[in-house]
Amino acid sequence: MSQVTVISGVERRRFWSDDQKRALVAAACEPGASVAAIARRADLRPSQLYRWRRDLAAPAVAAFAAVTVSPEPSPAAERPAIVVELGGAVLRIAGDASPALVSAVMRSLRR
Repeated sequence: MSQVTVISGVERRRFWSDDQKRALVAAACEPGASVAAIARRADLRPSQLYRWRRDLAAPAVAAFAAVTVSPEPSPAAERPAIVVELGGAVLRIAGDASPALVSAVMRSLRR
């Protein structure tokens, strides 16, 4: 014969503070950490931790970069054609640089 459990009354709905969520998400992001094990210890589903991680992440803001156009002509040999400053890194691109090289360097700056 099988056993049946009847739950009567209002279901339990837990409230997690932002600090508790951040602590669990930080623990799940540690190197070598198992999201499933952390979720199991907190009596959660792993998908809830992934949702909290997405919700607590800083929203990506699309923005335009400031561009300065200088009216004076400059020889291509003396100065780069494009100067990109990204996160403290400065990339100077010559006018004759190949598009493949420029895109490879830009991808490496994102990391």
